[in-house]
Amino acid sequence: MRTAIIAGQGRLPAAVAACLDAPLVAALDGFAPEGLTVDLTFRVERLVPFLRALDRDGITRVIFAGAATRPRLDPALLDEATAGLLPRLMHAMAAGDDATLRVVIEIFEEFGFTVAGVAEVAPDLLPGPGVLAGTLTPRDEGDATRAAEIVAALGAVDVGQGAVVAQGLCLAVEALPGTDAMLAAVAALKPGLRPDPARGRGLIYKAAKPGQDRRIDLPTLGPDTLHAAHAAGLGGIAFEAGAVICLDLPEMQRLASDLGLFLWARG
Repeated sequence: MRTAIIAGQGRLPAAVAACLDAPLVAALDGFAPEGLTVDLTFRVERLVPFLRALDRDGITRVIFAGAATRPRLDPALLDEATAGLLPRLMHAMAAGDDATLRVVIEIFEEFGFTVAGVAEVAPDLLPGPGVLAGTLTPRDEGDATRAAEIVAALGAVDVGQGAVVAQGLCLAVEALPGTDAMLAAVAALKPGLRPDPARGRGLIYKAAKPGQDRRIDLPTLGPDTLHAAHAAGLGGIAFEAGAVICLDLPEMQRLASDLGLFLWARG
């Protein structure tokens, strides 16, 4: 079995590649991964020729890893076969990210590829339940419960995978701009718009969407998330155990301790 990583930006593709035997790395044009040599670059407008190229290279399994935003399509680049898929893709894109990614998986499977998830090939990247750094208070546990309810509601309408809650109040939710933008917005809040931190600084919570196909687009956290949470004045990070990717967990644990934050894989 020969595997291809369908890579986006960030460090995740390299972390996945380290768990595989000489994978082919294919990157969406404009979204090259960090620390990894790209073997093949492709565009959505030429999706079918790209899939045929993977088949010629002997690829039988693909793994999606890394971040990418929706690219702008250039109709002039479309080939006839890909043009036939475009209405299906556009309809899914109008329904949201999860619907789009489900269709992408379907197309890859229709061309004969097995689609594997990060959890299958690199399970150590998804921590199981437990407090991984720091200590929790009853207020933190309550905020995590409230945030989990909010994230589940967001996910049900295919909006986002994260929320920030302090003392039961929702300070921000994740939408198209992503986690970094959400935490930056919290950091920019005026003091009068958030509760007294002496009674609980709050947390960011991340989880997979309800019913999400977990082979693609799982939430990802890393050391940068801890820096952003600290800058936002939060007390820690909680996330759904077994459903969130942690890049360089030992460094995340060290950094959480240095910054006085907790890190909790919530079961």
